[in-house]
Order: sequence, then structure tokens, then C-alpha cells
Amino acid sequence: MQENINSKTINRYKPGKLEIYGFWGVIKLVYYLIRTKIIVPKARLIRFPIDIRGKKYVDFGQNISIGRGCRIEAYPYLTRDCIISFGNNIEINDYVHITGINKISIGDNVLMASKIYISDSNHGSYKGTDSDSHPESVARLRKVSGAPISIEDNVWIGESVSVLSGVTIGRCSVIGANSVVSKDIPPFTIAIGIPAKPIKRFDFNVNRWVKYDS
Repeated sequence: MQENINSKTINRYKPGKLEIYGFWGVIKLVYYLIRTKIIVPKARLIRFPIDIRGKKYVDFGQNISIGRGCRIEAYPYLTRDCIISFGNNIEINDYVHITGINKISIGDNVLMASKIYISDSNHGSYKGTDSDSHPESVARLRKVSGAPISIEDNVWIGESVSVLSGVTIGRCSVIGANSVVSKDIPPFTIAIGIPAKPIKRFDFNVNRWVKYDS
């Protein structure tokens, strides 16, 4: 008879790296670790390839882990200060694209799934003012505009999420897969959709997630 495995049993058992990755997978991890310490010494692990542009304007914090195929781009169009800043103990999965011209701040212990897009910038202006970009102008030549992004501590961002300019994601929040964050998300909430809207909040009085009441 198959043994029933409860949550306590799962939490007690910690498989080794050889069991998870196999022999050649472990060799690859060692290779990644050596390259990581050469390129970003304070990082925990980078799985190559990775595309880093404007490295001098990026602060990787400490103990960051980055998956394969990520793009991290900092363009000093508006400032010569640090443009993209990571906190400590951040985990980023594969094919995440982060591009900044203004300021992108990512707090401690943030967890990101794969194929996430985070950008504080836009080609042109579309606000309904006299400074709007004309639709017949060449898109790539339109003046770059943008507003800062803040992702606070302990945020969990799901698969294929887009985070657009000028938003703050409050601490300890969760963004559901395939969502587009175009407005601020309060702390301690779960938000989903296009655009992302809160659907649950954590109620500290009962210690559980409850339906969000705006």
C-alpha cells in the first residue's frame, strides 16, 4: 500500500542537489557559480546566458538568484545615479526582462516567476495633453518618458506578469499569473487581472486571506 505523505513529511524531507539536478546538472551549477562570482560577486547564483546592459547603474544587492535568459537593462537617459536596485535574497526565474531609465526599486525577499516584464519607461507620451506623441511619428524616435517603480519587500509575482511605469506593489503582496499591474497594489493583498485588481487581503485579526473590501 502506498504510504500517505502529509505536509509535515514533505517539509522534513530535503532532497540533495544530485537527486534534483543529476550529475551533469550539478557540474553545470558549479560552472554557473564560478561565472557568477566573477561577474556579480555578491550574487548567490546566475544561470547563464544573461544580458546585462548598463551594469554600472544596477545594484544587485546580496544573494540574488537569477534564472536563464534574463535581460536587465539600465539606460542613463534621465539620470546618472543607480537606476535598478535589488534588495537582498531575491529569486528571479527564467526569461525575466527588467528595463529602467528612471528608478526601479525591488525590495528584500522578492520572488519572481518566469517571463515577467518590468519597465518604468515608454516610447512617447499618451496622457491626453499637449505633449502627447503624434501617431504618425516614428515610434522608436519618440521621446522616452517614464515614472519610478517600487516593488516592496516579500512580494511574490506570478508567471508572465507585466509591471508598468509609475506603480508601487505593496509589501507581502501576491500578483497572479498573466496580470498587468498598471496601478498601485496595496500591501498584504492578492491582485489578478488586466489591469490587476485586489481580490483578497490578509486579515491579521483572523490570520487568513479574506475577500478584498475596497
